[in-house]
Amino acid sequence: EFEEGCATPPARLRQVVDAMVVEMHAGLASDGGSKLKMLLTLVDALPNGDEEGVCYAIDLGGMDFRVLRVEIDVGSTAVINQRVETHAIPEELMGTSQDLFNFVALTLKNFVEREDGKDAQKPLGFTFSFPVRQNSVSSGSLIRWTKGFSVGDTVGKDVSQCLDEALARCGSNMRVTALVNDTVGTLALGHYYYKDTVAAVIIGAGTNACYIERIDAIIKSQGLPTNSGGMVVNMEWGNFWSSHLPRTPYDISLDDETQNRNDQGFEKMISGIYLGEIARLVLQRMAQESDIFGDGAESLSTPFILSTPYLAAICEDDSQDLSEVRRILQEHLKIPNAPLKTRRLVVKICDIVTHRAARLAAAGIVGILKKLGRDGSASAASSSGRMREQPKETVVAIEGSLYQEYPVFKEYLDEALVEILGEEVARTVTLRVMVDGPGTGAALMAAVHSSNRQQQGGGGGGTI
Repeated sequence: EFEEGCATPPARLRQVVDAMVVEMHAGLASDGGSKLKMLLTLVDALPNGDEEGVCYAIDLGGMDFRVLRVEIDVGSTAVINQRVETHAIPEELMGTSQDLFNFVALTLKNFVEREDGKDAQKPLGFTFSFPVRQNSVSSGSLIRWTKGFSVGDTVGKDVSQCLDEALARCGSNMRVTALVNDTVGTLALGHYYYKDTVAAVIIGAGTNACYIERIDAIIKSQGLPTNSGGMVVNMEWGNFWSSHLPRTPYDISLDDETQNRNDQGFEKMISGIYLGEIARLVLQRMAQESDIFGDGAESLSTPFILSTPYLAAICEDDSQDLSEVRRILQEHLKIPNAPLKTRRLVVKICDIVTHRAARLAAAGIVGILKKLGRDGSASAASSSGRMREQPKETVVAIEGSLYQEYPVFKEYLDEALVEILGEEVARTVTLRVMVDGPGTGAALMAAVHSSNRQQQGGGGGGTI
């Protein structure tokens, strides 16, 4: 029953693709017109290999954050030097925005002093991976927290200003040059290496996507100043919803136990925070209605006890007797002596959840390609057979632990792309993993926009 409820045959995926395109159009036409926010990033120039110098970045997107020093050489095909530090955010600093940003600013100041000396003043990119209404390339106001992260008084505030004020308070000369989210950072890094990069997707703890849209297609952007014919749009696609999404009673139960009920419906089906929990809810019901786990299944009533790394380890166990599954059931879920038949059932449940998630993520990616006319349908429709237009080469930058560290998920996603697009078009689409995309990309965006500032609106990076 669960497998049928999660089914994603190609016909259904194409319905999801079409629904995504419709919602994208609606979100570009007006604010509030769609479940997709389609936020305008005001980014109209991306790195193109002409950047140089030393830049810093802060990547804040969850319970820890990273500070980066990135050194780039003009015309080089790679970032030549990079230093990264990861810091956990102490729980007691989650009370007010001032506490949080003071901690982040002081950490950056100490990092910069160790790397470049006391009064270093370098471009600073700030990756802030929550929905922001952008006021300029370097500033924007928090719309709401997501991914279970929350600091009381920050919503509505300009997060760059919060960080700049904290940097001033701790005596640092640095100020935010570019404010981006993780998808825009990943797109920037993708574009630095591959000029055919048109979109970026994050599939990790949370999920989101951004892409390059033509200015004349953004109806709600009328009157915005821009130097080029394109702009990066942050979709906030975690909030996408359609009646074509294969929703089960377990998805409804999951939604009921989250803080953001009725929001982030797409994210709750495909991202790392939630996949293990969906599997737990199914296993819990099996334990209630049968004795397949014996008497030792109390732990299955603990929300979020089955995190997605465990789910991945269960799916990847290729031993004959599923010894890793036995170990996880025994040591983590305190379910002793589960027979092989039960262990196989656990693997099957985790596989169904993974399969659906990866295939829906693929449908989301094809939705973007279809909106851009890069899914093959435009050339097929305009072709009379004689003058068949060759599909353009397309790169999608991708980042996040589910795709990078979970081979089964990657395999299912790649397979679904071919099923939806067809083999010929799928050969023109490349998903490129951008390791550290959010942080490195933010530093590159700072380089682009510091040279833009110096040249009063010209020359930094490549206009899009």
